[in-house]
Amino acid sequence: MSASPLTPLDYIAAGYWQDFLANRPIAGGIAYETELRDCVLDESLSSLQRVDTLLSQIRRDLIKTGNWDEDALLTDERYRNLMMFLAFYAGQVLAQQWQNMPHWYGQFELRKRYPIWSLSTDDFYQHMAVLYSENNSASANANANANINDSTSLPIFFALEPIGLRLFGHVDRPFVAVQGGQVASGLYQAVSARLPVAGNDYVSTIITQDNKSNVAARMAPQVDLGSSSIESNSQTVGTSAAFLVKQNITVTQADDLNEEASTYIVSDRLTNESLSNEQENQLKPEPSKAELPVAQTIPLVETKPAAAVKPSSTPEIFSQLLIELDEIERPQTAGNAEYQQARKVLDQFEQHVAKQSKPRAQINFSENHLAAKKQALLKLQEAAHVGNTAAMLRLAMYELLGEGLVIDKNAGIEAGVEWVKQAASKDDSRAQRLLSKMYYQGVGVVQDINNGKYWLEQAAQNGHVEAASLVAQWQQAQALITTQKQEQHSIKRYQLLLAVVLVVAVLILIIV
Repeated sequence: MSASPLTPLDYIAAGYWQDFLANRPIAGGIAYETELRDCVLDESLSSLQRVDTLLSQIRRDLIKTGNWDEDALLTDERYRNLMMFLAFYAGQVLAQQWQNMPHWYGQFELRKRYPIWSLSTDDFYQHMAVLYSENNSASANANANANINDSTSLPIFFALEPIGLRLFGHVDRPFVAVQGGQVASGLYQAVSARLPVAGNDYVSTIITQDNKSNVAARMAPQVDLGSSSIESNSQTVGTSAAFLVKQNITVTQADDLNEEASTYIVSDRLTNESLSNEQENQLKPEPSKAELPVAQTIPLVETKPAAAVKPSSTPEIFSQLLIELDEIERPQTAGNAEYQQARKVLDQFEQHVAKQSKPRAQINFSENHLAAKKQALLKLQEAAHVGNTAAMLRLAMYELLGEGLVIDKNAGIEAGVEWVKQAASKDDSRAQRLLSKMYYQGVGVVQDINNGKYWLEQAAQNGHVEAASLVAQWQQAQALITTQKQEQHSIKRYQLLLAVVLVVAVLILIIV
């Protein structure tokens, strides 16, 4: 089933997240931003518990200061931005547990797709919802059609509902769930209740961890995050046009949706569960600067056993590299024989590693196997020195993981980065795509969005399909935001002209 076109909300969702990671201010500001960063938003389920704790603290603060007024706060752009950001984040965490990209719908799409719901235009919490398992939505829709009252089976999540309940719920202010039943008392509870479980009609009983990153994000490519990130200026839409959000793709007419799109941003997710603590310190940027490891353990839902998600022993950034080295052909002028010899040995090692459910550093190999691996790495080094870019990238991966030929870890990381840069300078699109991710995420290098964008564009120019798609989506988003700014400028000019006319009219009345 082909993926549905992304909406303006997808653009804005991605932009909120990337602006947050890059410490860029969200237009209009966001309440409790410092405290939000202290929650360490690493896209794990446990991070939602920290968010719920923060929401409870905000509620107490508002009550203490006498500002606990729901209507007033919903007109405060900073608090609305906070609630929308947390909704996007919760949708991102939930979709990730389903190995899918979050896809946001506004009320226009929701009414069109799900007429069984009575959505209120005036209800802030019903304004948007996330489709967190798009690949399974067809069978879910079939189930819903068979039993129109069983709308809870749809993979749709109104993420603003539990946020509203956490902040403003009380006996005289009941929150009614759009899909029926009670609204969860927090994001952790709401997301946990929607996790994949064994026996689900529209979910595979086994969820694999080696699925290739779906971009646009992967907001891509994450748009990514799963998924690189591109610079953006977050724009929130005025109340008269309904507020929206941003991410990635081809856009539906904003006028039809009564929504305007903002800049598109993408994020590449880096899963570091497989690294030791010491390696993580070398490879991971600070929590506030980049996406952190995703929690791999899925808790039980009610009394049903949860489908276990097997943790990947290799960070996603390198898993994707190995896939590209197999799938994307790049003619080599030298060192191919040595590379192929090394590849056969190292592929066996990677197959063994893929079967494990523990960090790479904890996987045991015999002395003979380690000796064979070292010989293979020496072959890679030999091929890399004569200009074989595939050998450079494989060798770089092992150096960055702390498993290469260089004994000192810091020196190994530096060597790995240099091999990637050397391969990228030879116009290997796989190396350029990898280097863009490294700059976006701060892996082995200082995080630099501009450099990340530069190498993403280079990869696109050299035929990297994923990179080309991301760049095209970013350009579409740029065009949208430019149009939006022009429209806003025209409105401001009109308002200024109207103000001048009114002043002149008043003066005439006074003079007369």
